[in-house]
Amino acid sequence: MPLAALFHRKSRSAVQALYGAIVAAGRAPVFYEKWGVPDTLDGRFELIALHAFLALRRLKHSNECVEFAQALFDTMFADLDRNLREMGTGDLGVGRQVKTMAKAFYGRILAYEHGLAGDANLEDALRRNLYGTATPNSGQVAAAANYLRHQAQALDAAPVAVLLSGELPLAREA
Repeated sequence: MPLAALFHRKSRSAVQALYGAIVAAGRAPVFYEKWGVPDTLDGRFELIALHAFLALRRLKHSNECVEFAQALFDTMFADLDRNLREMGTGDLGVGRQVKTMAKAFYGRILAYEHGLAGDANLEDALRRNLYGTATPNSGQVAAAANYLRHQAQALDAAPVAVLLSGELPLAREA
């Protein structure tokens, strides 16, 4: 087997593993039970988007990660497409919904990036996106903002090779 094919197989496997870690992180009960994120399709999408943002944010700081980051994005949206189909969304509606979700994801990337940089209010971005139609209290929003800041710092400190191996090195306590 050519070395390039072996590399791509390992890379695909690592992308799948990293996406699985992103989904698993987004399913942590604390988000729903203590922080008031709605345990709905929208709430789950928001938590996957939040953790994907964190991983992609870390990957973008390294030029050798461009293909890997694109593969992660593609894997995420292929999974969302598959889930919509499994829930019974018709073929014509799936494309439209996936396009809407991708647009929403890009919006979250910008909002969270500006919030982390201090160019915008991170709490407002989280209240608007992560919580959607829910009405969290200020402590819940503050906890989510602290979590996002803490995890961004943890990922910034982690070697990019860890993500490229398929792991999401989140900090234990936020």
